[in-house]
Amino acid sequence: MSFFRHAAAIGLAGAALGVVGCEATPEVDGAARAAAPAPRGPGVTVTAPADERPVRFVPWAVELDVGDVPVAAYQIEVVVRSGEATVVGVEGGAAPGFDEPPAYDPAALAGGRIVIAAFDTRVGLSPGRHRVATLHLREAGAGPVVYEVRLVAAAAPDGSPAAVAGIGLSRQEGAER
Repeated sequence: MSFFRHAAAIGLAGAALGVVGCEATPEVDGAARAAAPAPRGPGVTVTAPADERPVRFVPWAVELDVGDVPVAAYQIEVVVRSGEATVVGVEGGAAPGFDEPPAYDPAALAGGRIVIAAFDTRVGLSPGRHRVATLHLREAGAGPVVYEVRLVAAAAPDGSPAAVAGIGLSRQEGAER
């Protein structure tokens, strides 16, 4: 993906679309889902289970539950709220048009926060749950790691704001090292 497409993805997902957040729902087994969007909601909080290994590499799926309006662009923020974790890689999703890695700022990875954004006005995400990205994290220490994931913006293929039915972050079991 060229620099211009990265910049356009971030600009399209964030500019003039308003900020859309999500209210958290209870966490279940290292995964969480958010309810329907609410203005500037707190996001979804996910706690990785405690692990005795000093260092582990764990993939986390970032998922969007698309409502009635197709989603052609999104911007999502993931923050490490407590514990020690670093983003070491970003993969694309499983949905057509969103299988390339999303745009992000590599310099921001060390700060315990990443904002990812992607767009594809040709395809758009149809209603249903879609894995839009996979974040590879290096978790350290025996204590749990707490993440917060928040939908910053979502847009329909015509550029208008799109409501997202929910957002999720789930640990991909069996893939960790």
